[in-house]
Amino acid sequence: MPAGPRRRLLRVALAWAALLYSGRGAGLLATRPSRFQAPGSLKCFLGASKMDMTDTSLKRGYLVVEDNDCVGPAEKVKKQKVSECCLPKEGDGLDGDCLPGSGTEPQPPEVTSAGKGQRDPGAQLEEEEEEDGFSEEEEEAESFAEMMKHGLTEVDVGITKFVSSHQGFSGILKERYSDFVVHEIGKDGRISHLDDLSVPVDEEDPSEDVFTVLTTEEKQQLEELQLFKNKETSIAIEVIEDTKEKRTIIHQAIKSLFPGLETKTEDREGRRYIVAYHAAGKKALANPRKHSWPKSRGSYCHFLLYKENKDTMDAINVLSKYLRVKPNIFSYMGTKDKRAITVQEIAVLKISAQRLAHLNKCLMNFKLGNFSYQKNPLKLGELQGNHFTVVLRNITGTDDQVQQAMNSLKDIGFINYYGMQRFGTTAVPTYQVGRAILQNSWTEVMDLILKPRSGAEKGYLVKCREEWAKTKDPAAALKKLPVKRCVEGQLLRGLSKYGMKNIVSAFGIIPRNNRLMYIHSYQSYVWNNMVSKRIEDYGLKPVAGDLVLKGATATYIEEEDVNNYSIHDVVMPLPGFDVIYPKHKISEAYREMLTADNLDIDNMRHKIRDYSLSGAYRKIIIRPQNVSWEVVAYDDPKIPLFNTDVDNLEGKPPPVFASEGKYRALKMDFSLPPSTYATMAIREVLKMDTSIKNQTQLNTTWLR
Repeated sequence: MPAGPRRRLLRVALAWAALLYSGRGAGLLATRPSRFQAPGSLKCFLGASKMDMTDTSLKRGYLVVEDNDCVGPAEKVKKQKVSECCLPKEGDGLDGDCLPGSGTEPQPPEVTSAGKGQRDPGAQLEEEEEEDGFSEEEEEAESFAEMMKHGLTEVDVGITKFVSSHQGFSGILKERYSDFVVHEIGKDGRISHLDDLSVPVDEEDPSEDVFTVLTTEEKQQLEELQLFKNKETSIAIEVIEDTKEKRTIIHQAIKSLFPGLETKTEDREGRRYIVAYHAAGKKALANPRKHSWPKSRGSYCHFLLYKENKDTMDAINVLSKYLRVKPNIFSYMGTKDKRAITVQEIAVLKISAQRLAHLNKCLMNFKLGNFSYQKNPLKLGELQGNHFTVVLRNITGTDDQVQQAMNSLKDIGFINYYGMQRFGTTAVPTYQVGRAILQNSWTEVMDLILKPRSGAEKGYLVKCREEWAKTKDPAAALKKLPVKRCVEGQLLRGLSKYGMKNIVSAFGIIPRNNRLMYIHSYQSYVWNNMVSKRIEDYGLKPVAGDLVLKGATATYIEEEDVNNYSIHDVVMPLPGFDVIYPKHKISEAYREMLTADNLDIDNMRHKIRDYSLSGAYRKIIIRPQNVSWEVVAYDDPKIPLFNTDVDNLEGKPPPVFASEGKYRALKMDFSLPPSTYATMAIREVLKMDTSIKNQTQLNTTWLR
């Protein structure tokens, strides 16, 4: 290829990646293909890079497929897409729970396809291209590529081995977020499928009129009253049609839609009013009133949440905002991906199924169903695992290669590595911060989080870091951040409050789960490296001195018992004060690695209790269950290749595939236990490095 066209193709490819990384092009790309098709590894990169990044300050992982059901940091609430029922029509008010909790006007639906007045981004880039310089998009793409030069590869975090012998091939993961579907496997072992939108019959539920009886203006006034946003102590709503039935409906509507308020009826100058006022202050938001909930039914409404392209915490924030309650009244068994379609069980305290079902009329990319009332909430970790349906598009492997790869995944499994998203992709990996915490090196913790770093970041973060490096003034650096909820903002706020000499307390302002993520990242880093060494030294068979679990207790494999175990029984410890280590040379490897990191493997207790590591055990090889697959041919990259639960509810016929097509896709189904990464299973099939840095290098090399 001549230099000019090759350079233009490189610019366009990188600009696409930058648009996707920044999130600006994600909606368009969900439904519209680019104007060029790139072969081989470039396709894999372009497809995978479309995934949205969750929590930009903590997890900028490449294949953001956090399948491990750990608590993730809550992202800030984004403005929710609203369907037409939530848009004002010729002065009409909004229906019930469609009104956003903030009282702001609903936003129109986000663009999900290239409609009227829009141009294909690839075409636009080609049109704006200048012979002697880069357009703004190209400069951003260059920054993106520059950032990736400083990112992590799998080797950097100890991911170096494969267990299968087949030849790898390329494919596009998550070309569309609908190519990756996750169904939770509940406590009873059943896969959760949304298949029933009906509401349990309950005579004590209010009528549907409660969602429409209040005007938009009244809802906004009540919202502001509930959230203490004005000086009013009460809001009076005149009863126009003064009947007992109408008054009852208004009372029910206010109490149902605004849990922090109580009501009473008053006569004023010959007119009848219903007055809303605070009953229990701010506590009422988090503790819905007891007397309005029927005693005959359980306190928790359990339901299945179907969501598209939104992570669990963000979804909870949206639901709580529209229901006007605090997010902490929701519970769940595990977090789910953003860049995917997921179905999981949620429980909420004293919110009726009727009220929850009403959200189906208002929210896009959500569906709530399979309602039931239960006595208890859900707890993290109670699930048995997750079932994945994954499509790898435009695969290059032959039928024989695919067959070998999938048979190996089914029969042998994959190395149970912690995936790349556990460690971030910037020049400061999360495990480095975790190591500094464990070393009690608090100045280093502060520096690692706040100092300028190689590669590109969001502009405001760059300015914040520059200000910090120049002045070491937390208040001045904080002013550079429009978003204060990121880790950098929280730490700077803590430093402003407690001072530079009390970094421990300042760091403590960051939510506990976010703080612990750093040290868990370090444990994962050690574990990945040690399991790679274990497989390198001893292969895929159990040996004397390996560890296996009997119940929850780890025991050694003795020489005479080796034949009684398989590699699937072997576990290895995450470092901590409450674990034992193998009785062979891998034990010394643990000691050497921690000693090199200035840590004492015999004393993993920290001065601060939160950061004391007890350790845990993790199987080194995972064999997926319920594995099935098929290779299908297709011509249109936009078409879905299987039905979702909502498609089935709507009666859509399953896709029909041609015997031959322009492209081939591998559709995979498999189940994994909690705390395992689907990306690592897919890595074993494709035999590809899943880091975005490696993908970038592959593609720029290919384009030279």
